[in-house]
Amino acid sequence: MLYRLGVACSSFTRAFIPNPFIFAIVLTGLTAVLAITLTPTGPAEVVGLWYGGFWNLLSFAMQMTVILLFGYVLASSPPVERAIDCVARIPKTATQAIVMITVLAVIFGAISWGLGLIIGAISARKVSQNCLERGIRVHYPLAAAAGFSGLIVFNCGLSASAPLLVNTPGHFLVDEIGLIGLENTILTGYNLLTLLAFLLVIPFVYAAMQPPEHERVTVDPEPIAEASAQNALAGDASLTDARDRTVAARMERSYLMSWAVVLVGLGYVVWHFMTNGFDLNLNMVNFILLMAGMAAHGTPIAYVQAVDKAIGACGQVALQFPFYAGIMGIMSGSGLITIFAAGLVSISTEFTFPFFAMLSSAIVNLFVPSAGGQWAVQGPVLIEAARNIGADMGQTIIAFGYGDQLTNGLQPMWMLPLLGVTKLRAGDILGYTAVMMIFGLIIFGAGVTLLPLIL
Repeated sequence: MLYRLGVACSSFTRAFIPNPFIFAIVLTGLTAVLAITLTPTGPAEVVGLWYGGFWNLLSFAMQMTVILLFGYVLASSPPVERAIDCVARIPKTATQAIVMITVLAVIFGAISWGLGLIIGAISARKVSQNCLERGIRVHYPLAAAAGFSGLIVFNCGLSASAPLLVNTPGHFLVDEIGLIGLENTILTGYNLLTLLAFLLVIPFVYAAMQPPEHERVTVDPEPIAEASAQNALAGDASLTDARDRTVAARMERSYLMSWAVVLVGLGYVVWHFMTNGFDLNLNMVNFILLMAGMAAHGTPIAYVQAVDKAIGACGQVALQFPFYAGIMGIMSGSGLITIFAAGLVSISTEFTFPFFAMLSSAIVNLFVPSAGGQWAVQGPVLIEAARNIGADMGQTIIAFGYGDQLTNGLQPMWMLPLLGVTKLRAGDILGYTAVMMIFGLIIFGAGVTLLPLIL
């Protein structure tokens, strides 16, 4: 049954889902039409709101690009790639391969969404290639979809945008709700159990969608160019290069210089947590990824080369952020966001409010696929509604995060880095992630409504 549903959805998305940038343009037009139709906003005013919002997320866009970039560089470092190579040899069947890829993506996605996305992508490709070499046919589009699982669960983990933001001094809602510690959001028992449920269920959902062996599309057998091999090749070539004997070249290849930065940086991280408790925010997550990446690559020039290689994965993300910021400007300025959120909230009780808040967040995420940017627009609406209904603020923030991550399975923007690594199209995997979303809706819905009552 799941196989047939996956095939049907995959066939549809391959035929009708274009490049994510086209998706962003279409959504911009749809948002403009809805604003003109459902609010008093005129066409010229909509255009003004679009341009007015176009550059409003530059600071946050930089944070998101950096977390993706640093996560990518760490995931593609020689130690991590060697570890993935070892793991890739473990599966003995295609089912085991799909389950392993999903588990890796979920675990690292809970640590950092950027890290989970890239490790999931690299794992999908390397595990599929290693299995093919051993005569095991893994359906590659399904493996890639499994590798995207970290983006469906990241708001349960340590890089959850809204929980980190409301735990950051001076955040834009501090006058309304103050600082809300992580013990009230991602470190609650119901959130951790929800994450565990996702980890136990979703790998087998993907495994159940495998087509018959003769219908499986396998990976290109050509191996990925590994960073470690590239670095070794560059090192061999450098032996004949006169410049390598200069002071400048020795500084570039100095382990001492990298480790001087890393030790100072890690010292600050330790001091920060010792003096502030488990005070984790976006800037601290990015800083830790930077230090870990520099340590993993060893020398300054190796890290620079890894950044140069990884920057291409961030290009389309940087391109699309202004368009989604423009959509956010239209939705915020026209009042469209209030209509969407308030419509669902108006039918809520204290018990059902978290579920409907999650649904409203899931819908808005299709138009504003940035958890932090979306929280900036939708957060005040949900917080005011939660206050009026008497709902728990931490639970409201978690509900928002669950909805935001859920429809990443339909929103192709954050798939761009994975598509670059796997060499697939968004339509190749969206059908499978759409099926997964059905199960995710059940898990997250129960997690944000029933589990808090039990715990």
